[in-house]
Amino acid sequence: MGVRVQAEPFDFGAEAAAFGRGLPDVGAIVTFSGIVRADGGAMSEMVIEHYPGMTERALGAIRAEAIARFGLAEALVIHRFGPMRPGDQIMMVATAARHRADAFAAAEFLMDYLKSRAPFWKKETRPDGTDWVAARDEDEAALRRW
Repeated sequence: MGVRVQAEPFDFGAEAAAFGRGLPDVGAIVTFSGIVRADGGAMSEMVIEHYPGMTERALGAIRAEAIARFGLAEALVIHRFGPMRPGDQIMMVATAARHRADAFAAAEFLMDYLKSRAPFWKKETRPDGTDWVAARDEDEAALRRW
């Protein structure tokens, strides 16, 4: 399955269905989709930037680490870039393992990495202007548990 970094929207249902095909020894599949929040109506747009090539390599490395660390049968990371509006899907993670605990833990591990360390830069547009999104202490704390 692998890693995809793309500007185009994706069909979460179709991606989840395709991910689960051909995995006969899997007892658990966990999927997660990140959505652009309106933040109480204060944000009208988010633009995500990245460095092509570098981003895919970094996501591929963390995917490989998750597969090895949690004994996954498969893992998928899709992350979008470019302009997005509230309600748009930003990303998707899917993990497949023999047991649910490993699938859930791997999905959380990947999400914590994506939130804190993945090489993406986010700029939000609000009524008072635009600002780059800074790292949050709680996201860093979540990553440290791994």
